[in-house]
Amino acid sequence: MAAITASMVKELREMTDAGMMECKKALVEADGDMDKAVDVLRTRGLAAAAKKAGRATNEGTVMTVVAEDAKSAAVVELNCETDFVGMNEKFKAYAEKLGRAALAANAADVEALKAASYEGESVEDILTDAIHVLGENIQLPRATTVAAGGVATYIHGGGKIGVVVTFDVEGIDPASEGFQTYGRDVAMQVAAASPVAATRESVPAEVVEHEKAIYKAQAAESGKPENIQEKMATGRLEKFYKENCLTEQAFVKNPDQTVNQYTEEAAKNLGGSIKVTGFVRWALGETA
Repeated sequence: MAAITASMVKELREMTDAGMMECKKALVEADGDMDKAVDVLRTRGLAAAAKKAGRATNEGTVMTVVAEDAKSAAVVELNCETDFVGMNEKFKAYAEKLGRAALAANAADVEALKAASYEGESVEDILTDAIHVLGENIQLPRATTVAAGGVATYIHGGGKIGVVVTFDVEGIDPASEGFQTYGRDVAMQVAAASPVAATRESVPAEVVEHEKAIYKAQAAESGKPENIQEKMATGRLEKFYKENCLTEQAFVKNPDQTVNQYTEEAAKNLGGSIKVTGFVRWALGETA
């Protein structure tokens, strides 16, 4: 049996908000497996889904850069050793430069970005220069670009969370102030509410199956007849979709409407159609 340490109990508690003793019991039952321990707590109704950003530790920033036509965007994460450098304007300028390099190269990932050049300077040289100027170990752990009918971004906490949302747009200029105001609101929603997917159709099949298994186990604990258990599980899955699918979530700025309803309202006001198609949400250090 795996040794259950105080730090493991603390980590599980931070991830789930469950009590200390419940966390310890769950870890013992799961033989030290953190993910299984979360499921044990959820089955017993002692915890909601684990907080994704619980292990984010690195200093640095997440930076987004949007093309002038607002139809493509890049997001990069740049890490450093101290918060002092992470909040430094020179450091932010390097992150923005790397974001512009990613956008110019249409870099799908960090390997593609590291192989690229920008304004006559290789990305590797830009990183080396940052290390020399700032005097810290600077790392570029990830980068990507997205393209769509329209994109909008939001940065939270000075670079602690970066979001890019993609849209299908008809009859509206995605670079217009009206669309970008709407798009930034939706990106802010992603930062605040941390949805699993843009729509219920885009929730990964394995996530749906995992949630179903949890809800069926919860229903079985109730001791009610099987047909009632099935209804309980279905109802909880529906609640999961409403809480975790971006378009079905209550809009943070106006909880009386969903993000989908806000989208329909914005499209009507802007004289066209808008559909949310996806998003990228990166929290600083979550890859560490």
